[in-house]
Amino acid sequence: MNDLDPKSVASTKTTIIHERFPYRFVQRGHIQLNGNPDFRMQKAHEYTKKYSDVYLFDNGDQMLLAIEDHEYSKWLDPDGVPCYIKDNVSAR
Repeated sequence: MNDLDPKSVASTKTTIIHERFPYRFVQRGHIQLNGNPDFRMQKAHEYTKKYSDVYLFDNGDQMLLAIEDHEYSKWLDPDGVPCYIKDNVSAR
């Protein structure tokens, strides 16, 4: 759970850490409960190109893994984007 103070989120500037379309990784203030940074993965809408939150990370290490492994980003996406697809190999 991400316990955020609604007032601090409304007045907090979003800092873009990394962007790889259609995903971008941002920091949006700090979590009130523990004071840690609030890291989020956002996805651009197909038509409007506006970004919305699709995943709230537990910690910075998880966000770094998602930045490094694009398939993991797809796996976190609730829209059901195919990921980690196995290649078909045939014997000759």
